[in-house]
Amino acid sequence: MNEESEQWEYESPCHYRRALEVVSSKWTVLVFYELESGTKRYGDLKRSIEGVTQKMLTQTLRQLERDGLVDRRVYPSVPPTVEYSLTPLGETLIEPMRILHKWTDAHYDSVLQARREYDRDHS
Repeated sequence: MNEESEQWEYESPCHYRRALEVVSSKWTVLVFYELESGTKRYGDLKRSIEGVTQKMLTQTLRQLERDGLVDRRVYPSVPPTVEYSLTPLGETLIEPMRILHKWTDAHYDSVLQARREYDRDHS
């Protein structure tokens, strides 16, 4: 291990916290949602993920590739064709993300109501 990874291990002892560090970005969740149905080109991802900038999509994909969750394939063409897909490890996150999606569908209105009440009571 290098010094940076030793420091990270020391600063993040909780496994749950580590998992959240991997998947907590909204862009990560949206990339997973798009790649769940199969391999996509960079441009297709960019068009499908509303509001994502080129810089943020590139950063997100690089981090997911680094974490072993996304595979990047470059095909020799002019211009080069780049495709992304979930790795077997990435596919293991699909079910937990579906569960979170179901929870959100079932309970997000309650979260919004609680926020409104909080804001009303604390303004």
